[in-house]
Amino acid sequence: MTTNTQGASCAQTPTGLNHLVLNVSNMEIAHAFWTECLGFKQVGTFRRPGADRRERTLMRFYSGERNGKLTHHDLAIIEVPGMKRDATARGAFNHVAITYPSRAAWEAQIEFLANRGVALRRRVERGATHSIHLEDPDGNEIELVFELPREGWEGDIEAALHRAVERPI
Repeated sequence: MTTNTQGASCAQTPTGLNHLVLNVSNMEIAHAFWTECLGFKQVGTFRRPGADRRERTLMRFYSGERNGKLTHHDLAIIEVPGMKRDATARGAFNHVAITYPSRAAWEAQIEFLANRGVALRRRVERGATHSIHLEDPDGNEIELVFELPREGWEGDIEAALHRAVERPI
């Protein structure tokens, strides 16, 4: 890990992404997709009273597991009433990649999604990962990733990033 010991004279290298927050058109449909299809665990809910003083769910928070433990959250969803599903209008968001702990777990997840009728769009073998792409109910692109052993790519990350072989789904 790179650590800056010179104070604020240059940017600090982060350890990675902490979490992703997605706007969704329907909280319940998104919840079902992220929990029932992708296996995330709901770890929290942020609620506030509405104009009628009844509590409204504003956000839900979800976690995967790392070393057998949940995080505070990897993903949050916010319902945006009236939001239209339009995968062609992604704006600044392109996709999110979700890592599985082993090739067997990754392959089992692909089989599970296929059996549930989730449309799998493309499968790619890259230099550092193997992945399959799909969309959530709001058209957000999701990449499911199995990371290859580090010793196979860490000596030339640039080459690993440029390798991409499309495979049949």
